[in-house]
Amino acid sequence: MADPFLPYGRHLIEDDDVAAVGRALRSGTLTGGPAVAAFEHALARATGAPHAVACANGTAALHLAALALDLGPGDAAVVPTLTFLATANALRYVGADVVFADVDADTGLLTPAAFESALARAGRRVKAVFPVHLGGQCVDMEGVGAIARARGLKVVEDACHALGGTCAGQPVGACAHSDMAAFSFHPVKTITMGEGGAVTTRDATLARLLAELRSHGMVRDPARFEIREQGFGSDGEPNPWYYEMPEPGFNYRASDIQCALGESQLAKLGRFAAERRRIVDWYAEALAPLAPVVRPLPRVAWSEPSWHLCVVLIDFRAAGTTRGKVMRALAGKGVGSQVHYLPVHRQPYYRRLYGDLALPGADAYYERTLSLPLYVGLTRADVARVVAALAGALGLKS
Repeated sequence: MADPFLPYGRHLIEDDDVAAVGRALRSGTLTGGPAVAAFEHALARATGAPHAVACANGTAALHLAALALDLGPGDAAVVPTLTFLATANALRYVGADVVFADVDADTGLLTPAAFESALARAGRRVKAVFPVHLGGQCVDMEGVGAIARARGLKVVEDACHALGGTCAGQPVGACAHSDMAAFSFHPVKTITMGEGGAVTTRDATLARLLAELRSHGMVRDPARFEIREQGFGSDGEPNPWYYEMPEPGFNYRASDIQCALGESQLAKLGRFAAERRRIVDWYAEALAPLAPVVRPLPRVAWSEPSWHLCVVLIDFRAAGTTRGKVMRALAGKGVGSQVHYLPVHRQPYYRRLYGDLALPGADAYYERTLSLPLYVGLTRADVARVVAALAGALGLKS
């Protein structure tokens, strides 16, 4: 029999996850029920943030964060160009401009120096920064956060890759140096809700805004009703059916079905994170003979990652080949791979909007990056098979 295909990422669903979803399906409440609140409580506990607000997906989480900060036309926010489309797009959804920042050429992370450079280029319109924790490793949030505080800027961590890791000794999502942190629970992430997202924060006012904005902007608190003759009866009691919409929101709710799966998966976060770290360590050992053509991603000192991606940096020119040829050769051996990411400032929409930008760190990272299979359940033999296939594709000895 042929060896099974090894994708670059995969979820792990176990019997207790299936049972949790089954209980939600039989509960009589499929959305807006107790499973949502239970998941939010569990996520707040896991991250150390006082508040967690569940939503439909990671993109919705980023969009809600931008809405909650009241970003809009005339405003701008700094975003590292090495990220998924959603980080920048969330700002365009609210009409704000994106100021693309360069990243470290070896880690792909926004640095304090690159943040400062982007701010200098942008002028005074910047209201926020959205640092991205790439592949599981964290941005230097102490450094970036200090610059943001000095300038009165808001900070939203794009932590969609980083749940289960730590930053400067605190859990990712604790918001020690930010206003909010956005998460994704897509099937290739460390834990999954199928699709789903969340925002954590230490600010009760932001948490309330996020919860309202994910559900059409509806307000049901009688103390906040603006039109008393509509909201209250002649006896002075609030009308039980009544709600108001001070500002429009979106239907970004997460269901009880999703949140039941999410809470079950959260209980395994420590195990999943530890196994991902172990697999990345296996890769580092197995890849050593391929140096200097292939190098594991350098590790930053301030972060213990829960690795979302296993990234290697490859000198394709020195190997006399191209990334496309290598990826096709790997696929032919049953090994999946991916590129994270094409710098977003190169996308046609953003090039038309802002013109061509010179961001050499991001370009250098992009030219060499390749993501190899990483997920819970990958064995040491699987890692050896991946590295052997990569060595063969590059014409190297493993």
